[in-house]
Amino acid sequence: MLPFWTSIALLSIAQGVLVGLPRALAAPRLARLSGRRWAAIPPASVIAFVFIARAAEQTSAEGLTYLALCAVPVLAALALGWLTHRARPWQALLVLPLFALAWADRGGLAGEGAAVVLSGLSCVTLGVLLATVTPPRWLAAGIVAMAAADTALVVSDLLQRPNNALNAARPAAGLPQLQAAVFGSAVMGYGDLFVAAALGALLASTASRSVQLRGGALTALLAVGFDLLFFLVDELPATVPVALALLILLATGRLRLPRGSRLSAAGSPGAADRGPPRRVAPPVPARPSGLPGPAASTARELSPPARRPAAP
Repeated sequence: MLPFWTSIALLSIAQGVLVGLPRALAAPRLARLSGRRWAAIPPASVIAFVFIARAAEQTSAEGLTYLALCAVPVLAALALGWLTHRARPWQALLVLPLFALAWADRGGLAGEGAAVVLSGLSCVTLGVLLATVTPPRWLAAGIVAMAAADTALVVSDLLQRPNNALNAARPAAGLPQLQAAVFGSAVMGYGDLFVAAALGALLASTASRSVQLRGGALTALLAVGFDLLFFLVDELPATVPVALALLILLATGRLRLPRGSRLSAAGSPGAADRGPPRRVAPPVPARPSGLPGPAASTARELSPPARRPAAP
């Protein structure tokens, strides 16, 4: 089996890759649902998972396992076909060989890697959808709040038991586990991948491509450095490096978040990609009465002169 340090380092690098994958979604109808309430999804997902899992540990773990088994491939296909940079519709079909590999080689590095790719791509779709309906400042606050809630639950040892139950749940017929990122001897929660994709979607909709790529590299660097704390503890909140990357981008001025949504800032989603605005000719000033305008004079010049009828 792959050593733990190599496994967790590769999963941390995967978080950085997820930051660089999403693209902004131009969906005016979806943007009409924009509101601050959507920013509560990241922290609420962590808190709700803990309390629901503790109330019905086995049932909730199995339910989430089959939910991921059905939803992750569909969401990953959307990401490959439409919601990542250089996406093409035909690329959505790549989900089929990835799922087949994850199923056929479950427990092997190739199969686990394919499962991590599917789970990560599904998070890209969720992150893009969340960024489309959430104002940027509120989404940034939601990402930081998710990291704070994750840290509090890990420190209080409330997250370990539900996580263990979720990681141990396996679907029937040897189908792949898609509810968490398992690679080698390390495990990373689905929410840790989701928060990275949410940051990437936020950067894609509010900053340039170069800033998004820098954010991905910064996230990977912070995550790998954060892994050194495993010398002291057995469990860490992997959402923290993502939130730290966001705060560093804000503090250094690389990222500036508008007060409203992308829709209000650009006129409509994706307006920045449509080129410069068209120039409109200034209105023609009104002429004093009695003087013909340009159209009237042209009409007089083109009309033939009137002729008197010939005398009988």
